[in-house]
Amino acid sequence: MEQKDYEIAKELKEKLSKIVRLIDFRVFGSRARGDGGEYSDMDVFLEIESLNKEVKNKILDIIWQVGFKHFIVISPLIMTRDEVEKSPLKASPIVENIVKEGVKV
Repeated sequence: MEQKDYEIAKELKEKLSKIVRLIDFRVFGSRARGDGGEYSDMDVFLEIESLNKEVKNKILDIIWQVGFKHFIVISPLIMTRDEVEKSPLKASPIVENIVKEGVKV
């Protein structure tokens, strides 16, 4: 991952940590691999304890603000601990890929 992308992800994580307890935060996809182009989005994975509409809206607002500030589209994948540990989603290829190749911030 390029240093600039890491700094953006770190800023995002810090802001999100003020409103929600993050269990896991990773960047995945082309920016994590370092082969994203200038206009590539930044894919971020957030694992949190629980999620409701109010919290989700706050998360999305912060993601938009950080992306707007840095002229980048940030695409979140938000999952709860139960979804990661107990639901069929835990065996999905994208979650397996994020755990395997995602860059922890």
